Amino acid sequence: MGARPLIGVSTYLETAARWGVWELEAALLPAGYPRLVQRAGGLAVMLPPDDPGHAAATVARLDGLVIAGGPDVDPACYGAERSPRTGPPARERDAWELALIRAALETGVPLLGVCRGMQLLNVACGGTLVQHLEGHAEVVGVFGGHAVKPVPGTLYAGAVPEETVVPTYHHQAVERLGRGLVPAAHAADGTIEAIELPSARGWVLGVQWHPEMGDDGRVMSALVAATG
Repeated sequence: MGARPLIGVSTYLETAARWGVWELEAALLPAGYPRLVQRAGGLAVMLPPDDPGHAAATVARLDGLVIAGGPDVDPACYGAERSPRTGPPARERDAWELALIRAALETGVPLLGVCRGMQLLNVACGGTLVQHLEGHAEVVGVFGGHAVKPVPGTLYAGAVPEETVVPTYHHQAVERLGRGLVPAAHAADGTIEAIELPSARGWVLGVQWHPEMGDDGRVMSALVAATG
């Protein structure tokens, strides 16, 4: 049996988390991410926030990269004023994950952005975000679901050719697309639900939803397949 592809997944960095008798600062990743990577045949490794100067060397040791979901992207990253509906910044994550994305784009390491990760991909390519969108996160702390329709001929359509209902929880979205990015899927209201970079040296896809919260592993399987 050959070595499984090494898939790095970015993480939260929380000032306090509780388990057992402990309440400590913690680097966190919902278990759905490594499970999804494992089901797709990969080996998951956590990438907590670090010095952005180490991003290129980190990505060079990976076969694939996943930028996980999480807090709102700081509007300063795309030159916008903060909306009252935008959450508090996570500047360490923003700086680290933007550096990881840029390193992956430069080297051709396959890249999947999930929710926040898709939004950061857009920002890394010079795009902007809608800071509040109604109807895509209906109950606080509860994943919803809505249909997304693939754009024919895209990477995403190659992995998931039919319209599907996906697990969703977000209130921000792509406004102006970054350089070279194209839509790969839309919601019924026209919101861009997936983006990709056809001109990239490697496989690059961002999805607005949370595949780690569902049973459809085809997007992650496509990432792992691209590492070969």
